[in-house]
Amino acid sequence: MRVVACPDKFRGTASAAEVAAAIADGVRRQLGTHVEVVCLPVADGGEGTLDALGGPNRTSLVIGPLRERTEAGWRLEGHVAIVEMACASGLLLAGGAEGNDPLAATTAGTGELIAEAVASGARRVIVGVGGSATTDGGLGALDAMSPLARLAGVSVVVACDVRTRFCDAARIFGPQKGASAPQIELLTRRLERLVDLYSERYGIDVSEMPGAGAAGGLAGGLAAGLRAELAPGFDVVATEVGLPDAIEGADLVITGEGRLDASSFDGKVVGGVLEIAAEVGVPVGVVVGARDPDTDLADWRPPPAGDVPATSLVVLSERYGAERSMDDTLAATRDAAADLAASLLPASASVDQQGGG
Repeated sequence: MRVVACPDKFRGTASAAEVAAAIADGVRRQLGTHVEVVCLPVADGGEGTLDALGGPNRTSLVIGPLRERTEAGWRLEGHVAIVEMACASGLLLAGGAEGNDPLAATTAGTGELIAEAVASGARRVIVGVGGSATTDGGLGALDAMSPLARLAGVSVVVACDVRTRFCDAARIFGPQKGASAPQIELLTRRLERLVDLYSERYGIDVSEMPGAGAAGGLAGGLAAGLRAELAPGFDVVATEVGLPDAIEGADLVITGEGRLDASSFDGKVVGGVLEIAAEVGVPVGVVVGARDPDTDLADWRPPPAGDVPATSLVVLSERYGAERSMDDTLAATRDAAADLAASLLPASASVDQQGGG
C-alpha cells in the first residue's frame, strides 16, 4: 500500500516538509509502519517554492528590497537553478507592510540572484515570485542583470502563484505591501509606462499576459527582458518533484494548506492535487488549518471526464479548536491524517486488521 503526502506550507505555523512528515506519522499510526508513505512537499510558486524544490544550497549577498545588503539563499543542482524572489526582494525582508516603502522597493536583488546563477553554470532558472515587497514591474531586476545578452540561451521559467495582469498588480496587491491609495495610483501609472517601455525596448506587450502582474510585475518584466515563460506555479513544482507519477498507482493522497478558500481551487496546491488525483481515480484527503466559512470541497469542479474519487476534508480549527490548531499544528495534523486514512481506505487496511502498529 502506498500513500502520498503532498501538502503546501501552513503559513506562519509549519513548512510544507514539516506538514508532510506529520501526515506520514499519522498514516503510519493508523495503518502500520509497513505502509509506504511518499513525502512530496509542494508549493504554488509563492513562498516555500525553494524549499519544496530541495531548499537552498548556495547563499549570495544581494541588494534587498529597500536597498540594504541581504543574504539570500538559492539552489543550484546541475544546470538548474531555483531562485525564490522573496529571499531577495520579499515583503518580510522589508519589515512587512508597516516597514515597507512601496514606491522605493526594488527587485534588483532578485536580478542579481538570476545573474549569479547563470554565471555559476545554470542553463535553466526557475523563479518563484510570491511574497514580494515590490511593484517596480521587474525593472530593478532587469537593470541588475544588464547587459541581458549574457543570459542569452538560458531558459527562465517564472512559477506564478496568480494570474493577475501587469497593470492590475498595484491595485490588487499594493495594499498588502503598505501602499496608500495615492501610492497605488502612482504605482499603476508606473506599470503603465513600463508596458510602453518594454514594448519599445524588447518588442513584448505584457499588458494582457496572464500572470505578468505577479510579484508587482516582476513576472512581466522577466517575460519581456528574458523571454521568460510564465507558468502556473503549482504545475512547475509538481512536474519538478514528479508528483503526477507518484500519485498514479497510489492508494491514497493527502494534501493540505493553511487556509481553504475559493482560491484553493484556482492554481493553488489543493486544487491541483485534486485534479491530478481525479485523473487517475485516487482518493484524496485534505487537511487545512482553517477555511473560509463559505468554502468546502464541494466547491471544487472536477475534470469533466472520469469518475470523481472519494474526498474528505479535516479543518483543524473546527475539529480541534483554534488554539490547538495554531499552537500544536503538527500534532493536530498527525491526528487528522490518521482519521483520513481510516475514512478513505478500506477497513482491511487498518492496523488492527493487518496486525501493524
